[in-house]
Amino acid sequence: AARSEVLAAEAVSCLNRALEALRDIWEEIGFPEEMRLERTGTVKKHIKDLLDMMVAEEEHLKEQLLKRVAAYRKELDGLCSELQLEPFQTEEGSTILQMVKDLHSRVEVMLKQKRDRKQELKTLQEQEQSLCDILCVSLFSIDGTAVPSLEELDRYRRHLASLSAEKARRQEEFVSIKRQVILCMEELEHSPDTSFERDVVCEDEEAFCLSTDNIANLQSLLQQLEARRALNEAMCAELRSRITELWERLQVPEEERESFAEH
Repeated sequence: AARSEVLAAEAVSCLNRALEALRDIWEEIGFPEEMRLERTGTVKKHIKDLLDMMVAEEEHLKEQLLKRVAAYRKELDGLCSELQLEPFQTEEGSTILQMVKDLHSRVEVMLKQKRDRKQELKTLQEQEQSLCDILCVSLFSIDGTAVPSLEELDRYRRHLASLSAEKARRQEEFVSIKRQVILCMEELEHSPDTSFERDVVCEDEEAFCLSTDNIANLQSLLQQLEARRALNEAMCAELRSRITELWERLQVPEEERESFAEH
């Protein structure tokens, strides 16, 4: 403020010096008093017009800044509503320039928050789509067009964590049953002959659909194979028993029995 007052005083001093110089020139020329008054009036008018123009320009600048403040406030109110946050308040006694700066900074911060939330929602939706496809379950109900609240994103993250855990559980169950199915098929010398059996044995484990129906069908397949193996084992046991009985009747030597048993 002190420096601006000094500059203002210097401006007044410059004006006074200019007027004195003009009066000296007019006196040397010999202008009469009436002509001097007329010329002084012209100088005054030029100065007044210049100052009025400068004041008008600064008034226009102030109006433009106030319009920017209003525009930022409107944009900020909309962002607060979208992001479900409390309205932003500027500090009391702030100058217009300070309000422009504060509001602009806040708008930039909230626009970034909006972009970040929308991007996280998109990423979570893509992850969910992948999990739901492999688990054959319904998608989580969330509006993909609106800006999600922090609580909604948190619920969504927990939901995906639950889906991921379920996928891991089913994957582990699938791998375990698949291993047993393959062992049973090898023992039975059975080649996969249905599309489901081929999917189980031949397809990539990551590509197998881990639906509850598929897991149930896989368990059913294992039970069928185990039943066939148990039946074969029972038949083998019965045949061995009959062979032993016949050996006893025919009094087959122990060496011959051992030679046959190797096969």
